[in-house]
Amino acid sequence: MAKIGDDLSVAAQFLKAGKIVAIPTETVYGLAADALKADAVAEIFRVKNRPSFDPLIIHLANADALDNYVKSIDETFVKLYERFSPGPISYVLPKKAIIPDLVSAGHPTVAVRFPEHPSAQALLKMLDFPLAAPSANLFGRVSPTNAQNVADQLGNDIDYILEGGQCSVGLESTIIDLSTDKPKVLRLGGLSLEELEDCLGEKIDFTQNSSSNPKAPGMLSAHYSPGIPVVFGHLGENLKRANRQRCGSISFCKPMAGIPAENQRVLSPNGDLKEAAAKLFGSLRSFKASDIDLILAEEFPNEGLGRAINDRLKRASAT
Repeated sequence: MAKIGDDLSVAAQFLKAGKIVAIPTETVYGLAADALKADAVAEIFRVKNRPSFDPLIIHLANADALDNYVKSIDETFVKLYERFSPGPISYVLPKKAIIPDLVSAGHPTVAVRFPEHPSAQALLKMLDFPLAAPSANLFGRVSPTNAQNVADQLGNDIDYILEGGQCSVGLESTIIDLSTDKPKVLRLGGLSLEELEDCLGEKIDFTQNSSSNPKAPGMLSAHYSPGIPVVFGHLGENLKRANRQRCGSISFCKPMAGIPAENQRVLSPNGDLKEAAAKLFGSLRSFKASDIDLILAEEFPNEGLGRAINDRLKRASAT
């Protein structure tokens, strides 16, 4: 079983040796390896049981060394970087050959992120290479938001879990494609579409979609499974169709009649989408220890972080 500890030097030693380490970020915990070592990256795919067509995000402390890994950046990147990085946003940019094709799933682009979490920042500054780091869970399952979540799924297959407390954002990063003429959001996440549009002063293309050849992670139709079937939509209508199954519920700010209180997860009684986002994955995971056999998930307000919450719940319901 991998040790959970807060020793940055131990984590750095493992990574320099080509090993994989779970690291905290403000979004979710990542399964990290040297992004320039194809063998180390391959181990990420093996441990997660992740298909090789699903690309990874590389992580840097800041943009100082970015030109070592991408061919070009533009004014749009500069605006977004200065406003939001470090933070929960990833940028798809044209990659240089130094980035292994396994990282980018054969695409000529790579997603780059600059995490805000202090432990991730400190660790990256100890390294002279970027880290490839998808979420530290089995492929298709709920992303981990604390170190114990990682240990529960992957503890027997990795070398070290860097303790960094509970993730403050709780959703993966928003991914924006800057490799074409017009910016396009490929995945909604911890930064809202409205915030991006406010920064750039223009509407940004985003269509809720899935892909069998994704340019970025999180675009497959079935994802984020808690191991229990999820039904997404109107709680009352779905409860009527549940045929007396033992149901749990996930709702925004109000409890639901007809479901025992212990099987309900009200994510934010105060109606705060940021709080709801931070609690989403933990709430989905918590049902695993219960005796329910169906999760009813309410549709959240389709604005701000509510869009990203709905995206995760919709994909969870497709598994």
